[in-house]
Amino acid sequence: MLFKQQALLRQKLFVLGSLAIGSLLYLVARVGSLDRLQPLCPIDGRFGPRGQDEIPLRAMQFKRGLLHEFRKGNATKEQIRLHNLVQQLPKAIIIGVRKGGTRALLEMLNLHPAVVKASQEIHFFDNDENYAKGIEWYRKKMPFSYPHQITIEKSPAYFITEEVPERIYKMNSSIKLLIIVREPTTRAISDYTQVLEGKERKNKTYYKFEKLAIDPNTCEVNTKYKAVRTSIYTKHLERWLKYFPIEQFHIVDGDRLITEPLPELQLVEKFLNLPPRISQYNLYFNATRGFYCLRFNIVFNKCLAGSKGRIHPEVDTSVITKLRKFFHPFNQKFYQITGRTFKWP
Repeated sequence: MLFKQQALLRQKLFVLGSLAIGSLLYLVARVGSLDRLQPLCPIDGRFGPRGQDEIPLRAMQFKRGLLHEFRKGNATKEQIRLHNLVQQLPKAIIIGVRKGGTRALLEMLNLHPAVVKASQEIHFFDNDENYAKGIEWYRKKMPFSYPHQITIEKSPAYFITEEVPERIYKMNSSIKLLIIVREPTTRAISDYTQVLEGKERKNKTYYKFEKLAIDPNTCEVNTKYKAVRTSIYTKHLERWLKYFPIEQFHIVDGDRLITEPLPELQLVEKFLNLPPRISQYNLYFNATRGFYCLRFNIVFNKCLAGSKGRIHPEVDTSVITKLRKFFHPFNQKFYQITGRTFKWP
């Protein structure tokens, strides 16, 4: 009887041992083949055919995983070297405009596997103190990426700061420049709204928009008011054109990016010479927030900060009419220079 029990026990141990060894061998084989696996993705042709435009699976894995850790400073120099990661100067910069949708554009472009974004505004070219630190300081502010990827940063103040075009030209005369614009009067009110909210958080009072936008002495548009000056797009663009040809600029329709983002993003992909990778799968409308959110994959979604899409205060209609009339000739010139027409009043 004892002999039979011992034999049965040995048989069970043998079966369990075989299962354990089999599982171990499977895991070893699985790990060894990870780089050969194709990702499961509901987007048809997301990675396209293998060839020059291929975005390696390894880049996708690290972009959403290890690259995040590297940006937080959790990687060793050896890990960075082994994974062939570098900090590159930007090959494209979103130079403005403020309250035009620069953050939304940057986050949406980051959906593309060949794009790596700088999370914070660097303010290198528009800040004398930062600029004095040198180009190497600027490069070290960039995220880790693979050599084939494009690093993009955005600092909206670049567009209106006089020294910036020459400084960027000295860094890279062939860089691609992105400008995102909204209807000028709407943009000016949005600019005011952001400042107003900041004042209210500090329990400070602030002038009404009408008092700032209209000169009380002349009853004409106050061109000294920064929110108004920023919306005169053509004046700033002409300064940039002293250094860069118009072909190096791409104008993004910020109003359309809110309501119909995909066509605008596809135009940017083409401008940056990127293979088309962003699809409608990556963008879904959030009815609660009132604008589009981002879907990177089946588990990772992202919406912009709650501060986006602020409700604007009511503005006197006569002031709105006066502003639109003021901006009209500047808008017409902007259309002529850029070759892109908008349905602005």
